[in-house]
Amino acid sequence: MDLVKIYECLCDRTRLRLLNLLLQGPLCVCHFQAILREPQVKISKHLAYLKGHGLVEAERCANWMIYRLPEKRSQQLAANLACLQDCLREERIFREDAARREKICAKFGAETPVCVRAPGVGCTD
Repeated sequence: MDLVKIYECLCDRTRLRLLNLLLQGPLCVCHFQAILREPQVKISKHLAYLKGHGLVEAERCANWMIYRLPEKRSQQLAANLACLQDCLREERIFREDAARREKICAKFGAETPVCVRAPGVGCTD
């Protein structure tokens, strides 16, 4: 993976917030909306950008799009995501996002889209 592509993705606060949330596991767009308190159009635009640059993967499950970090990551991407994780702990907005994510994940039930299932397991809808 090209290092410049990684840094192009990291130069936007919304994309940093999305990546920070994905470091904790996969999510669907509806959960990103609730956590970031941003409109679907904005979230989808940034996720498409990250996907186009190879920083996230997407999977359709019924009506939902599930996003996750790539299972196979280049050394450069892995190193930058680790650095990102360390740096973002210091900023309030990222801690607040993580707290909202935790609350939403605590509500996941059997009928919830497969946002927290293991990668590669088929959609059960």
